Amino acid sequence: MSDLDWWRGAVIYQIYPRSFLDTNGNGVGDLPGITQQLDYVSDLGVDGIWISPFFTSPMKDFGYDVSNYRDVDPLFGTLSDFDALLEKAHVLNLKIIIDLVLSHTSDQHPWFKQSCESRENKKSNWYVWADAKKDVQGKRIPPNNWVSVFGGPAWSYSEAREQYYLHNFLKEQPDLNFHNKDVQAEMLDIARFWLERNVDGFRLDTVNFYFHDPLLRDNPPRETGTEYATQFESDVPYSQQQHIHDKSQQENFDFLKKLRALMDQYPGTVTIGEIGDDDPYKLAQEYTRGQELLHTTYNPHMMSGTQKTLTEALIRKPIETFYTQPDTPEYDVGWPSWAFSNHDVVRAASRWLSPFAHDPALSKMLIVLLGCLPGTGFLYQGEELGLPEADIPFEDIQDPWAKETWPAWQGRDGCRTPMPWRDEKYCGFSAHTPWLPIPKGHAPLSVQNQNSNPESVLVFTRTFLKWRKKRQEIVKGGYKFYDTSNEYILHLSRYNNKNKTGCIFNLSQKLLTYNGREIPPYGFLIDGFTVK
Repeated sequence: MSDLDWWRGAVIYQIYPRSFLDTNGNGVGDLPGITQQLDYVSDLGVDGIWISPFFTSPMKDFGYDVSNYRDVDPLFGTLSDFDALLEKAHVLNLKIIIDLVLSHTSDQHPWFKQSCESRENKKSNWYVWADAKKDVQGKRIPPNNWVSVFGGPAWSYSEAREQYYLHNFLKEQPDLNFHNKDVQAEMLDIARFWLERNVDGFRLDTVNFYFHDPLLRDNPPRETGTEYATQFESDVPYSQQQHIHDKSQQENFDFLKKLRALMDQYPGTVTIGEIGDDDPYKLAQEYTRGQELLHTTYNPHMMSGTQKTLTEALIRKPIETFYTQPDTPEYDVGWPSWAFSNHDVVRAASRWLSPFAHDPALSKMLIVLLGCLPGTGFLYQGEELGLPEADIPFEDIQDPWAKETWPAWQGRDGCRTPMPWRDEKYCGFSAHTPWLPIPKGHAPLSVQNQNSNPESVLVFTRTFLKWRKKRQEIVKGGYKFYDTSNEYILHLSRYNNKNKTGCIFNLSQKLLTYNGREIPPYGFLIDGFTVK
């Protein structure tokens, strides 16, 4: 493979900028903070960085509600700060991927303000508008039964237009109308703006939400026995529907072809789509097959949920499903990506333990497991430290989704707490009270403490990732799973035409014996990789 395919088999480190490092003392991380710690990231042995949104935003959903796609929010710095970050990253041979939220904007975006003014202005049809329906009493109701991921109807009423507008998330995040060719052209121009600044690619938020059914047909009820629709595992209205009309429309393929044609003008750049769907692996494969659509996708199956058990099936099934789609020629199968943690889910270090618990053995095993799977891997900041999920008191909750679900779920704040750099007040993250509290249990797991501990998760992560780079059969080779007759033993091999590496994992907290060999709790046996 040429360097243009650097992303195949890469390990990419996700940074949530609000919580990485604060350099100006306001309690919120910023772009100069990322630049300051790029040597740390490079030393991990990763290939690139995905940075969550830093664009101008009123921060109703902490940057995933954009009001200006072509500028940096002052909270995070300036465009010059981003250029400096990008330049240093490239000197360190780190790729930079930025998070583009194209499916919706902030309600404070000038486009939406103009669209709200009337049904005749130039931006009138840039968002999804629909007339109200009437119930049996003659009361005004939304145009269909679509519901928001964050709770409540997916429609809000505009008195100015006397119509409803669609929002799959917060009411402050109106959905753009991708059926409008002008909207598509503008989104492509935004991508070109950042490509011209030499970014190496885009993580495309909610990439299958771009188009909706223009007939606005109701979603049918969800079939029994299917998994929950989001990481909030509850029978809320969103999880009670099959989402066949509000997202994942066929028209999306035509737009993605246009986006890929643009990316191809900038060799070596990559598109990474976030897939959230009722059948995510089928859709992930469809979105990456051939050379005209996305380069790769990842989805929440291995990340979401606290009610799933860490078993062979949890890992093996999505991989085999992705690679064995029916009626797909072998040469046409796309390239997957996998992750155990990100900014939206319970941290993997705690997800399969008791809430907010920490076991270094589990954290180490998950690093190796992720690195041995076929595809591209994503590490979330703090995962290399084995950080557990944080317990956030209600009075400190920031996540708007959590405010809708409390106390059943504390939302996404528990994985977004600031990075613990040093074992001191505010953990070296800031000189000011952080925007989210840092749990006491995180300070002992600080970078400072783990740097000096040869048995720490951090030192282990560096050792493994640097070893992995030398094993091309693991980075870009083929794979084969072996039946183990034990749901807690995962056995696969990675191979190419020169080498083969066996990989065996104990996914349980118990000592297990497999093929006459004892594997300790959360242990692993990797050919050629030994840990002192």
